[in-house]
Amino acid sequence: FTSVKLSSLRRHLKTHSDEKRHLCHLCPKAFRTATLLHNHVNTHTGNKPHKCSECDTAFVTRGELSRHRRYKHTLEKPFKCTICEYSSVEASKMRRHVRSHTGERPYPCDQCSYASKDACKLKRHMLTHTGEKRYECYVCQARFTQSGTMKIHMLQKHGENVPKHQCPHCSTFLSRKSDLGVHLRNLHSYMEEAVKCRDCEAAFHERYAFLQHRKAHRDEKRLKCAHCSCTCNQ
Repeated sequence: FTSVKLSSLRRHLKTHSDEKRHLCHLCPKAFRTATLLHNHVNTHTGNKPHKCSECDTAFVTRGELSRHRRYKHTLEKPFKCTICEYSSVEASKMRRHVRSHTGERPYPCDQCSYASKDACKLKRHMLTHTGEKRYECYVCQARFTQSGTMKIHMLQKHGENVPKHQCPHCSTFLSRKSDLGVHLRNLHSYMEEAVKCRDCEAAFHERYAFLQHRKAHRDEKRLKCAHCSCTCNQ
């Protein structure tokens, strides 16, 4: 990183620091910068200061507003790959794409030699170490640590009984293409107004992510100690 402004360099250096001096007065969370704290407090208060000039929606952060405008209004893809013709709405997606050219894998597993170019894939890989089996075959209820393994199982074990259309975002299979379209709209489409969890401060712009998060809370409440108020999810 290089900058002609000293203030920009100082701001950038904070991204490498683990120090979180800015404390939220409404919950135990802490943040590296005052801006991050301000955005977080807005999620508590419901304040959405960044309003779209082309529709009635408003957002907590300027970044959310910029992403909304690109997806819904301008259709602009300002982040362009210098190696191929790929372009993206978001900088984070471009960083992941560039790693497909460079071979960089900045997310290593601390328990084996696996490394990933994507933080989400590393989280999925970690399930192979914890033994958690969150994917269930809807035909025979067998459970698997990864969605890909479950899909292979369904094709090999259940053959023609398996619906032909699979969701590209989750492990759901559907028999009709029209049903897949409904599934994508209902569960995986971007929602302007985030759905907030009633048990914590989490908020989601995708219904599927929200439902997966709610499962974690159900698991937390499932295992309770008979002698005290302690609850566990394992």
